[in-house]
Amino acid sequence: QVQLVESGGGLVQAGGSLRLTCTTPGRTFSNYAMGWFRQAPGKEREFVAAISRSGDITTYADSVKGRFTISRDNAKTTLYLQMNSLKPEDTAVYYCAADRGASRAMSVAVPPGHGVDYWGKGTLVTVSS
Repeated sequence: QVQLVESGGGLVQAGGSLRLTCTTPGRTFSNYAMGWFRQAPGKEREFVAAISRSGDITTYADSVKGRFTISRDNAKTTLYLQMNSLKPEDTAVYYCAADRGASRAMSVAVPPGHGVDYWGKGTLVTVSS
């Protein structure tokens, strides 16, 4: 069992920045590709970004490309999502995900998130206009 705990969400004005963090106490963090998903009120869950086990391969949804950056520190068993130039449409609950498969698989899975092995409980990001 892999426990994932997100933090860093909050209220920010449009154009602002936030950094989300996902930590796990386990030593198996580097065994998993990691990703971020989000779900806005009344909408389906959508893929945001994913990163390979070593961190050398990253994948982004078109809606966040150029604004968000996913990264990981395997020594600290921590995943990050740096979010810049935030827009009101980025408002959602953001979930951390761990997957034994390839990171790219998280970006193309249908429905989004299908096959993910472990989920965090989410952290709310609200962007005001």
